[in-house]
Amino acid sequence: MPASSSSPKNKGNLAALMAKMEGEPIASFYKIKVLELSPGYSKVSMKMLPDYVNFNSVVFGSIIMGIADYAFSLAINSLTLPSLATQFNIHLLSPAAVGDELIAEGRVLRNGKRVGVSEMQVVNQDGKLIAKATGTTIPAQSI
Repeated sequence: MPASSSSPKNKGNLAALMAKMEGEPIASFYKIKVLELSPGYSKVSMKMLPDYVNFNSVVFGSIIMGIADYAFSLAINSLTLPSLATQFNIHLLSPAAVGDELIAEGRVLRNGKRVGVSEMQVVNQDGKLIAKATGTTIPAQSI
């Protein structure tokens, strides 16, 4: 389970993570907005642009994975900074369209000394479920 949000260590990790987020290239490139961030939880959004459409006229799956991955990274790194992904699994359940505002939430299920496990959900502006994902991390100090 994630440690209590009132833990001094978590507050320090959150402040350090927020400082690292300033001017981060990938979030800026995709125009990802951080809506909420607390220890073990994140909520981000991203507008789907015409440049993201594939030959099937839907948003490319890797774009959807990108927003889920960003929510994942914020949630786990809010508890253990730095943490590195070792596994990411996504189920694309519904297509996203140009103009959709995708919202991804990341939740840490387990934050251990050797491994972290998180789950992510991506919905559109109407609450339609677009994707579900899970991810595993290790603390970078354990490498």
